Amino acid sequence: MINRRIFLASLAGTVASTSKVLAVSAPDADRHIRVVRSPDCGCCGAWITHLEENGFIVEDVLSTDIEATKDQYAVPMQLRSCHTGIIAGYVIEGHVPATDIIKLLEERPEADGLAVPGMPIGSPGMEMGDRTDAFDVILWSGGNTTVFSEYKG
Repeated sequence: MINRRIFLASLAGTVASTSKVLAVSAPDADRHIRVVRSPDCGCCGAWITHLEENGFIVEDVLSTDIEATKDQYAVPMQLRSCHTGIIAGYVIEGHVPATDIIKLLEERPEADGLAVPGMPIGSPGMEMGDRTDAFDVILWSGGNTTVFSEYKG
């Protein structure tokens, strides 16, 4: 016969180990990103792979009118690239490294999102051997921009 103290200790251990399992296996809402891209763009698919390799869960949305998404989220013309992601209320434009998205989600600045304008060689999804162009990750809000991260070529 199990006494009450042994039963409660056993129950506490079960609850503790169950909550550890739930904490590890429960999906993190900040890791779900919706990516709108052209069905013809291979580099967008490579960027999605980069995100998935870094723990993001990607909803891949193919569109023949990605400019409509950029317009919907008011992405400034000078920041536009080939795909647009939406995560936790932020817009992620272009080949933004996963580490910068994680940093954005940790810091939660008041901003519209991050952008890597154009398609710089060496950014995630744009790898070409050892060649790496310098590029900046831009934090933007309305028409205001600041450099969030710098990558040297």
